[in-house]
Amino acid sequence: MSSCNRRTLLLLPLALAACGFSPAYGPKGAAQGLQGAIRATDPVDKNSYDFVAAFEARFGRTKAARYALAYTITTETVGAGYTTSNVITRYNLRGRIDWSLTELATDTRLAGGTAENFTSWSATGSTVAGIAAEEDAAERLMTVLADQIATQIIAASARFAQ
Repeated sequence: MSSCNRRTLLLLPLALAACGFSPAYGPKGAAQGLQGAIRATDPVDKNSYDFVAAFEARFGRTKAARYALAYTITTETVGAGYTTSNVITRYNLRGRIDWSLTELATDTRLAGGTAENFTSWSATGSTVAGIAAEEDAAERLMTVLADQIATQIIAASARFAQ
């Protein structure tokens, strides 16, 4: 029989501090200066609008831009579920965003990469329900990709943020 030892829980923060861990948004955290400082390229379509909205939900609206985020979004719809009569009942929406973070003052590329993921929706309802489900899947996909990019930027911020 095992039980939780409270002393272990009390010593855990000390162990993390000893190995150099510090919260990204905590005092003197590397990502603390990123809030309101990253300006994403203006959206040009629904996917990019949803992406920028989700990205700004993570980092806040730009107040004093120090960094610029450039991105390219590609999506592909693929049939994922089929009936025995070869009718598609489920779709996958694959998405990929290639991104680059640049410091505006020096025009230096600080970080970049690719985020990839997918969402799905059912095509078994009415036409209106199918369209609504497809739009919802696209919005969810942009949120997932924005979260992945935000996580990558936060992880990289130890190299460039002050």
